[in-house]
Amino acid sequence: MENAEFPPRPPLFDFEGVSMSHYFTDNWENVQNFQARPDDILIATYPKAGTTWISYILDLLYFGQSDPERETSLRIYERVPFLESDFRVMPPGTELADKLTTSPRLIKTHLPVQLVPKSFWEQNCRVVYVGRNAKDNLVSFFHFDRMTMAEPEPGDWNHFFQRFMDGKMVFGPWYDHVTNWWEKKQTHSKIHYMLYEDMIEDFGQELDKLCSFLGLSPSVEEKARVMEGTQFDNMKNNSMTNYSNLPGMDFKVSPFMRKGKVGDWKDHFTVAQSEKFDEHYQKMMKNPDLQFRTVV
Repeated sequence: MENAEFPPRPPLFDFEGVSMSHYFTDNWENVQNFQARPDDILIATYPKAGTTWISYILDLLYFGQSDPERETSLRIYERVPFLESDFRVMPPGTELADKLTTSPRLIKTHLPVQLVPKSFWEQNCRVVYVGRNAKDNLVSFFHFDRMTMAEPEPGDWNHFFQRFMDGKMVFGPWYDHVTNWWEKKQTHSKIHYMLYEDMIEDFGQELDKLCSFLGLSPSVEEKARVMEGTQFDNMKNNSMTNYSNLPGMDFKVSPFMRKGKVGDWKDHFTVAQSEKFDEHYQKMMKNPDLQFRTVV
């Protein structure tokens, strides 16, 4: 399906206090009534914070050995359904999740913590959250919005920069998202909060911490396989993980997986924008315990 056949870009609107597009609210009743299972693992992120990376890491940890055919027969978005999505070009995320035969089921969401279906908390599910520094997250989101028809019109860089600071993004402000999920750890012990920058800097150490949280003890060979398979260039060139076969995305504008680096913001922000952003960040980031790095 060519992009021309994809519906026009959706408008942004306020939904329960959060900016949203209809692709994530059209199936809302089924999302809210979704029945989680105790062994489900919820992958939660703000958009463009390493979602596909952590999805593939978990998929390989659990099923890379026992079901290697998955890697070549099922795309990552079929293995790890996007819970609140209803893009019409495939079944809604709730339906895909309900049809999963794996145990555990790996399910991804971008929802702010307050909108997550309550059954995930009632079933005491494990959650893996990945946060990424705001400046790189903004840049990645900008290039993603340029290339996908499923997002509102991004406008130019300056416009998008301001919109991000104002929190007028699908799934709401970055600040609220990363902070509220961080604070949820106080009441829900089964949240493992990872930082994208830590994963880039010392992947082996972060993988060990993740396995410890999950209660997994992969062999040296299995860990090496996960590390190899989830290297950025390998995922970018893997048609099962790079989204190259999903309608509505224009890879001539930008690839879905672009750079996967820390510090790419320096190629986009002017000095004045960086200073403005830093000043705003100090006002918006209320929790001193949550520290992000913009360089590694």
